[in-house]
Amino acid sequence: MVLLRRVIGDALRARRQGQHRTLREVSSAANVSLGYLSEIERGQKEPSSELLAAICDALGARLSELLREVSDTVALAEQMPGVLVPVQDEQAVPAAAVAVRRSAGRGVHQVSSDGTVAVQVRQDSPLKATLRSSRVRGSERDVVCAA
Repeated sequence: MVLLRRVIGDALRARRQGQHRTLREVSSAANVSLGYLSEIERGQKEPSSELLAAICDALGARLSELLREVSDTVALAEQMPGVLVPVQDEQAVPAAAVAVRRSAGRGVHQVSSDGTVAVQVRQDSPLKATLRSSRVRGSERDVVCAA
């Protein structure tokens, strides 16, 4: 199962690292302790809406943009069999998915849709999965979120 706090934390970390900023810089700008911001990014703490807005402001991002990225990541995870639904309720991969691949013995699934978004899911246990989504632009690949 993908935890929302991990997806949010990874989206925040991806934005911060994309700007080549340190935890100290962002925590100072958002007026939050460095340790607490670190816990948020690692998915150990779930930020309040006020704190999330302050962190987004410190990153120069709109809260709606961040939540849209998180929503897109979770929506892609919902389309993947066995990620957010019990195994017995598993449904076929949607027609929008171009490629589905499972690496032997490691529980890794990769789904790509229309060549612009790729999602990689590693099933760590029956109740835990690691989700990583990326957006492809031309010859480069941006990590949107990893959880």
